Amino acid sequence: MFGMIRNSLFGSVEGWPCQVLSRGEKEEVTYEERTCEGGKFATVEVAGKQFDEASKEAVLKLLKYVGGTNDKGVGMGMTAPVSITAFPGEDGSLQQKVKVSLRIPSQYQDSPPRPGDESIQIEEREGITIYSTQFGGYAKEEDYVNYAAKLRSALGSEAAYHKDFYLCNGYDPPMKPYWRRNEVWFVKE
Repeated sequence: MFGMIRNSLFGSVEGWPCQVLSRGEKEEVTYEERTCEGGKFATVEVAGKQFDEASKEAVLKLLKYVGGTNDKGVGMGMTAPVSITAFPGEDGSLQQKVKVSLRIPSQYQDSPPRPGDESIQIEEREGITIYSTQFGGYAKEEDYVNYAAKLRSALGSEAAYHKDFYLCNGYDPPMKPYWRRNEVWFVKE
């Protein structure tokens, strides 16, 4: 099993097709507006656990799926980012519920292998336009909450985006110690 996960982590990584529409900087926060393609995504929902624990559990399931735990037994390769939908509470802290998603690689978009794990769902999604900000390090719940607050502040009250959720994105495998890329995405309404 570890071999399958290792192959999916160290093989080629396909990016989620996005195009930068604009860049901005305010209050020492750099952000971008991007449009990202839709497509099919493998998703796992975990509830009743803290953000970091729930995210890790869901990510491991998705890595096994793309690593070959599917009806075709095929290692599909990795896509980036791994996207965690977080649901903020009234006070800005995150609720004990996450939805972790991985875009199915292009080669398998038309007919994705069926997951061996029943908790993994394949969803068809429309394209989205997002506001994003980037930061480094090994991201935890506190970091995402912090950068979401910074992005919210930089965008001000004029920007229209969904307030009931945001996306916490990680681009790097856990074994990469330096120059890590994490982002918070607000989805435009």
